[in-house]
Amino acid sequence: MTQRKKILIIGTAYPFRGGLAAYNERLAEELQKEGHDVEIFTFTVQYPKFLFPGKSQYSTDPAPAHLRIKRLVNSVNPLNWLKAGRAIRKMNPDIILVKFWLPIMGPAFGSLLRLGKKKKHTKVISILDNVVPHEKRPGDVAFTKYFLKPVDAFIAMSQSVLNDLRVFEPNKPASLIPHPIYDNYGEHVSKEAARANLKLQPGKKYILFFGLIRAYKGLDLLLKAMADERMKQLDVHAIVAGEFYENAAPYQQLLEELQLGDRAIMHTEFIPNDEVKNYFCAADLVVQPYKSATQSGISQIAYHFDKPMVVTNVGGLTEMVPDGVVGFQCEPDPQSIATAIEKYFVDNREADMIAALQQEKLKYSWHRLATEIHKLADNIS
Repeated sequence: MTQRKKILIIGTAYPFRGGLAAYNERLAEELQKEGHDVEIFTFTVQYPKFLFPGKSQYSTDPAPAHLRIKRLVNSVNPLNWLKAGRAIRKMNPDIILVKFWLPIMGPAFGSLLRLGKKKKHTKVISILDNVVPHEKRPGDVAFTKYFLKPVDAFIAMSQSVLNDLRVFEPNKPASLIPHPIYDNYGEHVSKEAARANLKLQPGKKYILFFGLIRAYKGLDLLLKAMADERMKQLDVHAIVAGEFYENAAPYQQLLEELQLGDRAIMHTEFIPNDEVKNYFCAADLVVQPYKSATQSGISQIAYHFDKPMVVTNVGGLTEMVPDGVVGFQCEPDPQSIATAIEKYFVDNREADMIAALQQEKLKYSWHRLATEIHKLADNIS
């Protein structure tokens, strides 16, 4: 047991939804379990409406029990940053944790850290989703530099992100700790029960594309792979579960052109937390056909539900999915994706890959992440 610390997490949390919120809340639970005094400062405004591509930023789930979450940060209002920064300084935490995923958050987070850590007592650690964003915008480099400067140490969740960090910050302490397992989406249900819950046919082969739909995630590649004659012969069906974060029209046009019919099952609404288990447990295989990536929380949900994966050889995806062990790696093109899916089903790999998943996922613990946070904080001068 480390000495009890006052820890502040700044970032997305309830009432906001999605993977960022799930990560911060699960990390807070782990740190609280260790006996620390943990609070989350989340947003009053996370994104202005014109920058938010989805239908809603807000969760329909109940508030997480036993977590202290305060809505305090307006990401676009500098006057708010002064107020929130003073609140952080008054709180005088031992550790501030900030999950960084998008340069546009750099001005707000960078200002909060400069104001909140004026007392040398506080150590600032950032957990990096990305340093270089998937979708580039003007100001990215300047905003990222502004954020990184007041941070004392970093945790990257993939080697590619660590490499990107070293372009900006070659000398500050940094650790590589893979994304922990998302174990906060409920217990397993049987494949039969999950398919019944989703009104799917019990005897079919189902693959799952899960998560927000953005261009870099390659849904178009997967749909083209589904038109491969081998997928038709195997009678593979694709479940697409997630909200469009861009124009849906090109995908609808592609579906019509490819004539996939009922072999592409489109559930293109945001999936509530309590429904996630049904999608993963109903599937035989989770496919991530990304065109670019750093790491993916989808892999860590798949690990929790013991679901083999197909991932493209981009960014840090393959670091989490040993080829031929818990899934298959492939190139980001439709033929290669179809070949990997075919190999999984034709070679009947489900049983041995599930056994390997159950062993492999032991290394992705929240305890390991928490331990590294304390180690970094204790060694910051």
